[in-house]
Amino acid sequence: MNDTMKHVDALRQLMREHHIDAFITPSTDPHSGEYVPSRWYSREWISGFNGSAGTAVVTLNDAALWTDSRYFLQAAEQIKGSDFTLQKDKIEGTPSVSEWIGQRVAEGGCIGVDGWTNTVESVQTLGKELAEYGLTLRTDIDPYNTIWTDRPALPKEKIVIQPLELAGESTSSKVERIRKAYHKNKAEGLLVSMLDEVAWTLNLRGNDIEYNPVFVSYLLVCDNSVTLYTKQDKLTQEVLDYLAAENVELKDYNEIGSDLKNLEKKIQIEPAKTNFGVFSCIANPVLADCPVSTMKIMKNPTEIKGYHSAMLKDGIAMVKWMKWALQAVKEGGQTELSLEAKLTSLRAEQPLFRGPSFATIMGYAGHGAIVHYEPTPETDIPVLPKGLLLCDSGGQYQDGTTDITRTLPVGPLTEQERRDYTLVLRGFINLARVHFPKGTYGSQLDCLARAPMWEYGMNYLHGTGHGVGSFMNVHEGPHQFRMNYMPTPLLPTMTITDEPGIYITDSHGVRHENTMLVVEDQEGVTFGPYYKFEQLTLCPILTSPIKVDMLQEDERIWFNGYQQMVYDKLAPHLDSDTKEWLYEVTRPI
Repeated sequence: MNDTMKHVDALRQLMREHHIDAFITPSTDPHSGEYVPSRWYSREWISGFNGSAGTAVVTLNDAALWTDSRYFLQAAEQIKGSDFTLQKDKIEGTPSVSEWIGQRVAEGGCIGVDGWTNTVESVQTLGKELAEYGLTLRTDIDPYNTIWTDRPALPKEKIVIQPLELAGESTSSKVERIRKAYHKNKAEGLLVSMLDEVAWTLNLRGNDIEYNPVFVSYLLVCDNSVTLYTKQDKLTQEVLDYLAAENVELKDYNEIGSDLKNLEKKIQIEPAKTNFGVFSCIANPVLADCPVSTMKIMKNPTEIKGYHSAMLKDGIAMVKWMKWALQAVKEGGQTELSLEAKLTSLRAEQPLFRGPSFATIMGYAGHGAIVHYEPTPETDIPVLPKGLLLCDSGGQYQDGTTDITRTLPVGPLTEQERRDYTLVLRGFINLARVHFPKGTYGSQLDCLARAPMWEYGMNYLHGTGHGVGSFMNVHEGPHQFRMNYMPTPLLPTMTITDEPGIYITDSHGVRHENTMLVVEDQEGVTFGPYYKFEQLTLCPILTSPIKVDMLQEDERIWFNGYQQMVYDKLAPHLDSDTKEWLYEVTRPI
């Protein structure tokens, strides 16, 4: 019996003891983050699937795993041989979690979730859906505390200060803005649960989650106090002195529940970001969006300066790597992992580099069609001098976070590979050069990136772009480019990526990605002002695969202008050989 089935059997035994007919395990932790500390890898532990997004459901007789299009191929492989069946989220005909359970659990059954790893919004929605099948929802049990015998402890990584010269705004200033915001809702305090929002408010960074410079904590801001709940052994004397100077009180992470139960004040929480367990401890909750989210995505001048610095350094590393990789693959002996290691080493040479901003996606040939493929020793393959190599990577620099994708032609290409490369480029350019009026949502612009490939009956199922933090999580919202409706207007000082793609199973993948800054454009003739995007990413897009006759003239002009800007900004920082290589690959097409 493999480990997955042993784990499922242990969960089923506990379910029987507690009279639970199905248990739902999401990918989340108590802080609703996309990436979580290893202590909350419960969904991976129970299902064997280790992608970043998914939900596992176990009944006494069946099991199923929901995940999105990024992970269909990976998930199918990792759950093979277990009780789990793959449910392709957002694909027509796929039942929801509630529908699937309702078809398998008799009326009167009890469904379990851990209230501390499910948001208020998700618990309330799930409860209503299950009630339609005559099922009840229980939220007061975490089975993994019992059955996961070697479950990791809470992280103990040290917390560090993000200095004011890089943060651009003091904690006291941010706290004052937060208080004004929750007062508008007649609240007397705000509970901040999202780890990046806690770190941003306090100008602190951590290392509790790989690639994300955050630390496990809650922050309670009230009219006359600010309290940080975290593990005390994470705090150096320097951080203790800093927090004392900012009038921030410290308490242990596990005290949050009891403190909230003893608090009679009206405390504002955001139902979509706050776990049900902590919400249940608040006597007088005020339900409203957390103001920190919208404050954090609007970058101040210091942060914008930091992005420019980080992107320059990242561009230098990327250009050195691309030049090296093309030659190294031609000479032979390279694999996906060796190429990844070289890129990381070149980034590490740059000042203020703190590590990758996410697990590098280095997919050669058919692996490039697996949207979030991460090479491992088990999956690593040689990269041959033919076809396409998709590299999606980024760096955490203390002055900014980067996210970039480049698709490299490592040898001769087929006509289909060249066509797909060009279609994706056209979509990338369409979105990058758009001008749009104030009030425009990313959902309204998303089709610009997809339109060229729609003409060929092609599409991709992931979003086209997301916000990027400032030495913070590489995925930041709520603003996005997506096909589904996301009602957050794009405003100056927001960052957002532009990353359309085409994926042909077992053949190749193509994605081009830049990080952009929303900036002022002009006063419109009607319904102004208008905005546009400034390209923050500084790295060439290789021109040899492009079918130039497929480009429209204005697309070609924009592309040549971008390539020239990349050369002008990077060339002064490169050695003569690399500078000459960059000159050749950025020549006008």
